[in-house]
Amino acid sequence: MTSTPADLPIDAPPADRIAHAVAALGENEVIDRAKALLAGLNAGDEFLLWVGGKHAQGILDGAPPLYWPEVWGARTFLYVWNDTAAPGIEAGLTNQAWRVREMCARVAAARHLPVAEAVRPLLQDEVARVRASGARSLAEVGEASDADLFTPLFRDPEIEVRRAAEQSRKRLNARFAAPAE
Repeated sequence: MTSTPADLPIDAPPADRIAHAVAALGENEVIDRAKALLAGLNAGDEFLLWVGGKHAQGILDGAPPLYWPEVWGARTFLYVWNDTAAPGIEAGLTNQAWRVREMCARVAAARHLPVAEAVRPLLQDEVARVRASGARSLAEVGEASDADLFTPLFRDPEIEVRRAAEQSRKRLNARFAAPAE
């Protein structure tokens, strides 16, 4: 079993853990390591614990990592950012792991990245959570002409997707509405 440094808050919420990592490593180093994780590379055990929390301990103890380090790398960009992370987030929108696609769509929306072209296919993803996340993302990064792309989602078998589509179309329309006089 890998030991956890005593001052590492692995039970803390992600925002607190990332803030701890930034305090210890500096913002640029955290961003670089998160980019490495998102790219499927090793960013160090301690960093994995900072971004993955107690769940990362299982990986360090021998559980298969699957796609989790990539998800945690992407999630880091909800809390710390510079534009060098944008290409990795855009690439993550086509990752084979649905959780990575979902998280990258969240980050694209939160950071208002100009990646509408890469987000649009997520509306037809095989995974409902990705379709919903794609809709929410397109509401933030899409163009006015994208409003009609939500229409097929109103008939989606998953209620989460239908709700996301309705809210997202309203948000997109509000973004492009003429200002009230």
